[in-house]
Amino acid sequence: MKIKSYEMFQVPPRWLFLKIETDEGITGWGEPIVEGRASTVKACVHELMEYLIGKDPLRIEDHWNLLYRSGFYRGGPILMSAIAGIDQALWDIKGKFFNAPVYQLIGGACRDSIQIYSWVGGDRPSEVAQEAKKVMEQGFTAIKMNGTEELQYIDSFSKIDQTVARLAAIREKCGNELAIGVDFHGRVHKPMAKALAKELEPFRLMFIEEPVLPENNEALREIAKHTSTPIATGERMYSRWDFKGLLADGYVDIIQPDLSHAGGITECKKIAAMAEAYDVALAPHCPLGPIALAACLQLDATAHNAFIQEQSLGIHYNETNDLLDYLTDPSVFAYKDGFVQIPQGPGLGIEINEEYVRKMAESGHNWRNPVWRHKDGSIAEW
Repeated sequence: MKIKSYEMFQVPPRWLFLKIETDEGITGWGEPIVEGRASTVKACVHELMEYLIGKDPLRIEDHWNLLYRSGFYRGGPILMSAIAGIDQALWDIKGKFFNAPVYQLIGGACRDSIQIYSWVGGDRPSEVAQEAKKVMEQGFTAIKMNGTEELQYIDSFSKIDQTVARLAAIREKCGNELAIGVDFHGRVHKPMAKALAKELEPFRLMFIEEPVLPENNEALREIAKHTSTPIATGERMYSRWDFKGLLADGYVDIIQPDLSHAGGITECKKIAAMAEAYDVALAPHCPLGPIALAACLQLDATAHNAFIQEQSLGIHYNETNDLLDYLTDPSVFAYKDGFVQIPQGPGLGIEINEEYVRKMAESGHNWRNPVWRHKDGSIAEW
């Protein structure tokens, strides 16, 4: 069996799908995307696929090393996201070739389902208590929300008070059973992150996420002194080499690699195993489409330290299309009591509605994240 051809589809709301076809008629789907940089990743996939046409798709480890190690300049969001989407598609082909879900080919399952969480609120969080109550009534047992709007290096404590008030409202409306993750989104700098982490301590959060930008991970040591809340990070880290120092330093409790950014299933399986050796939990990042989520669930099935999975159903970014729109059988992601079953079909376990994908790719998208500025006119972290 040889790789014959490939196609890419830029589809709303902000996703990029990759289809790889073999000469035996088996096709695989991947999701190589950097949110806001779809066209850039698409160009990178074109460059990398030149290496793979005519090759055996089952030699995934060799292909991964070729795409990564044959480039003198390595890593980063664009290259690793392109590799990730290709890797997902190759695993989808391999599973279909052997008529088995991917998880059976990477060690077999250690769980049948995994807890999921729902996003509440938008980029500028408001009315989160009402949204939290609504998703709780829909059966979700965990939520995540943005903690703050933009913050200067040193800013008004009234903004921290607003965050505290929002968390207090959620606890009052939803009780203590609801697990809550608060995403600092890298928009909080170290001086304010310490204060915010300390103030949120009484709410017994599931985690605080990306309390500082990953390039400032050395600050996690000091932030950890101010809170016993688990610290999560990793969505903007792209390889096992990026995670190596973070895990060795010992101040992270949960890692969140994104299977569409961090080298795909092949690389994230290794990152998960590294984290397990440091007694660190896994919660893959995935505010993306159905292919990315399916890849995450295949990994979750095999990773003992995976405890919860992000998913994008109803997320504020999905304005024109949502998670289930591109699936022939949306019931594969049927959520029940806050959990989702691991897909059992061959490959990634989902069937893409290719006709609908092609239709929506005609309009495509040009999604960009917002550009925020502080009152003084300087650029703010989004």
